[in-house]
Amino acid sequence: MRSLNANPNPKLKATPAEPFLPERRRLQDPLCRVALVEPCIPANTGNIARTCVGTGSELHLIEPLGFELSEGRLKRAGLDYWNHLALDIHKSFDVWAACLRSEFDLGRVFFFETWGTTSLHDASFQRGDWLVFGKETTGLERDQVESLIQSPEQVLCLPMPGEVRSLNLSNAAAVSVFELMRQVSAKK
Repeated sequence: MRSLNANPNPKLKATPAEPFLPERRRLQDPLCRVALVEPCIPANTGNIARTCVGTGSELHLIEPLGFELSEGRLKRAGLDYWNHLALDIHKSFDVWAACLRSEFDLGRVFFFETWGTTSLHDASFQRGDWLVFGKETTGLERDQVESLIQSPEQVLCLPMPGEVRSLNLSNAAAVSVFELMRQVSAKK
């Protein structure tokens, strides 16, 4: 019996995927910075990339990733917006945390977790804030979060009165980015 992963025509060689991700780039004045810590599902990351392009936000991917950056599902989810994306890829949580500590105000970094005690709607966002999400399977490690927060109010949760543990990562990120945008727009 042939493996489902076997090439049905061995005479045809698989061609490597063309690179489609932009070079590392940051925005002068981003709406926000979305960080995905070890994301596992390429379609979620692609959808979040499209949300970032549409809102003028940066996307930061923190390795290790659960997929290859050449993955077709990643490219499809981001459509043809990849060349507009402000993207930075960090080699590990520790490398990213060192960048945060040296370049940013840690009080403007918000982590989203089911164990967060502050509702997204009770947070007071500002332009340029960080919105940080963990991997789809396990979320964020508590000790990593606690090493960066200045206040427990920086660990946010999405209010969900229904019978679910959490939302899909791309939905949670979109809801959060647009809440930040609503607050920033209302302050103008």
